[in-house]
Amino acid sequence: MTGLSRRGAWTVAIVATLTMTVSYIDRATFGVLAPSVTAALNISEEEYGWLQSAFAFAYLIATPLAGWWIDRAGARRGLVASVLVWSTIAALHAIVPSFGVLFALRIALGLAEGPSFPGSAQTVQRILPANERERGFGVLFTGSSIGGMLVPPLAAFLFGIAGWHGAFLGTALVGLLWVPLWIAITGQAAVRARLDAPREVSTAPRPRFIDLARHPLMIRALIAIVAVAPIVGFLQAWGAKYLVRAFHLGQKDVGAYLWLPPLALDVGAIAFGHFASKQRRGEGVPPRLLVGIALVLIACFAALPLAETPWMGVGIIAVAMAGGGAIYTLVTADLLGRVPPSSIAFAGGILAGAQSLSHIVAGPLVGASVAATASFDTVAITLGAWAVPGVVIWLLWRPRRY
Repeated sequence: MTGLSRRGAWTVAIVATLTMTVSYIDRATFGVLAPSVTAALNISEEEYGWLQSAFAFAYLIATPLAGWWIDRAGARRGLVASVLVWSTIAALHAIVPSFGVLFALRIALGLAEGPSFPGSAQTVQRILPANERERGFGVLFTGSSIGGMLVPPLAAFLFGIAGWHGAFLGTALVGLLWVPLWIAITGQAAVRARLDAPREVSTAPRPRFIDLARHPLMIRALIAIVAVAPIVGFLQAWGAKYLVRAFHLGQKDVGAYLWLPPLALDVGAIAFGHFASKQRRGEGVPPRLLVGIALVLIACFAALPLAETPWMGVGIIAVAMAGGGAIYTLVTADLLGRVPPSSIAFAGGILAGAQSLSHIVAGPLVGASVAATASFDTVAITLGAWAVPGVVIWLLWRPRRY
């Protein structure tokens, strides 16, 4: 494990983080271009909701399977193959002729992107020394938000030049630019020695799946995640459509606004995580005050009908996203700090699955509501109210440790 400097190790970790950025750009481009694509293909709001659920369902299935595959193939090779496949699928969105084909492509993209997080996480785990891995994972989780900030202006700019067909092709090329960078960085002998090394195996007893999944600590965490996930997922799926419908913006104009909420999510996650680490609390005592403050922020989503300008609307969404990022961070850290060390990745996977499941259910319901009311007002009020009881349950419930 010698021969690799700290700077070299962090360079690999940062390039791995960019895998998450590429992944998010390819999956989120459709959401930014949705007003134009759905109009061109005569896709209803309800059908659009099903398209969002199609990706989430495929991603839900693919992620654990991809983790199994990456453990055997290794991230150094596995990520290259995955990025090439999903970039090709993303580019094929440019020639989609109908709802049915688009539905199939969204499923294919969700399946192909499954290795993105497992591969990136494995890289951070193997390339960084133990005392820097927590910091490395903190950086890794910003990858998706960076993609969320980049894709609105990028897709809108490309749309202005070449329409939505050209925008899909242009954003797909980002993944192809990442491939040679990854190959060059990971081609060094010292990097290969770390990334291709056998994974660490824990000898600690590992709880059965059913025992882990039904434990009160897990149930409490799942309730909180399911409560806030629909709001956190709103931006990617419906942000552009909201701006177009509520404020009659053109497709090329939405990118100037949609960069702010992802930035707010990062700020909320990092800031609340920092404050939680500074608190002096007894062992097993969660940061209830911070979670309560975050709940107030995310519940502000219910005020979206009051927005009179695009910036007011985006500002309200940004406040809610900051609260969502904080709750994600605090709830996840609390759970993973209490489960057996041999089950940390498994427990994190269950939480990630809960997020995807929430998006699967929420997509068609949001689409049906918008189709019936011709606005997002009911959706905003409902989702803002939905977040409250789940987080309150998390705050009041005091289950035993594993």
